[in-house]
Amino acid sequence: MGRSLVSFTNVPLRFSQVPRSFPPPNHSTQCQVPRHNANSFSGYQKARVLTAKPTRTFCTKAVLSEIPYQKVGAKSTGPIPPSQLIQVVESAAKTGAEVVMDAVNKPHNITYKGLTDLVTDTDKASEAAVLEVVQKNFADHLILGEEGGVIGDSSSDYLWCIDPLDGTTNFAHGYPSFAVSVAVLFQGNPAAASVVEFVGGPMCWNTRTFSATAGGGAFCNGQKIHASQIDKVEQSLLVTGFGYDHDDAWATNIELFKEFTDISLGVRRLGAAAVDMCHVALGIVEAYWEYRLKPWDVGAGVLIVEEAGGAVSCMDGGKFCVFDRSVLVSNGALHAKLLERIAPATEKLKSKGINFSPWYKPENYHTGF
Repeated sequence: MGRSLVSFTNVPLRFSQVPRSFPPPNHSTQCQVPRHNANSFSGYQKARVLTAKPTRTFCTKAVLSEIPYQKVGAKSTGPIPPSQLIQVVESAAKTGAEVVMDAVNKPHNITYKGLTDLVTDTDKASEAAVLEVVQKNFADHLILGEEGGVIGDSSSDYLWCIDPLDGTTNFAHGYPSFAVSVAVLFQGNPAAASVVEFVGGPMCWNTRTFSATAGGGAFCNGQKIHASQIDKVEQSLLVTGFGYDHDDAWATNIELFKEFTDISLGVRRLGAAAVDMCHVALGIVEAYWEYRLKPWDVGAGVLIVEEAGGAVSCMDGGKFCVFDRSVLVSNGALHAKLLERIAPATEKLKSKGINFSPWYKPENYHTGF
């Protein structure tokens, strides 16, 4: 690859028209997050699945439009002020991004975690840089990193979800859709988040930084952002993603991809969940959905979407938490219409015995669920 001609800087965006916000959904109704058995997840360092408790009542097509989409963001940031949390979150994400920027035009040492699930030395170096920032500021916090697993004090109310290089395959090919994603949860809910997205391409790489705090709005390079107000599927641009396992969930989403391609302006597949969700928050696409994501994939993006005026739920229409195995984020105006097709497809998967219970929750981590 050629050498980058652009240094690591954040260039403020200039909007020709800033999208107007719209009233947020009603968040008054409480919903209980389900627990699951220990047969669905194994082999993850110091993490285990949750124990059995009553499951949620799932939405049906007939009443989807009547269901308010409940907030995923934390009700408070606890004893640490939001300003202090977001400062460290942004610093950590940007520090990781500096490592990625330094490596983006250099040869990559690639290994594989699965048949098509690759990892580079840059993933590991970026995570180490992010960890250093977090541990320097909050040595007693719990951390869940994609590469390093669980580190820290499981009795902490704070859990950091770190994806040091979301979209590794794109990064390895020099394809512009990858990011560093950092979120911190308070008692299980996102409290502060930042995503540093790499834009441009070989010879012209640059970044833009998304950030949000619970109740504090969403921003890109310091400018407040809003999801779009498009309320017709046929006028919408949509995004989805596909996991590495070509199983029933993958096949179901292929069918959803086909269905929405037929009735919308198009469905894109970029390959980086954090980036996809930030694009919903920015108002340049209307929705994104995917099965089988992990907490580090979604922890930052869901908060940024919600704080930009969007809606977040599971793909069955139920209340979402970062340990869930499916997510739908949208501008809010389209959410019920998308669920009319997505929720029944997801319910059909569950009827086949496909497990959608929460996963990758660190052992003994306290949540408010």
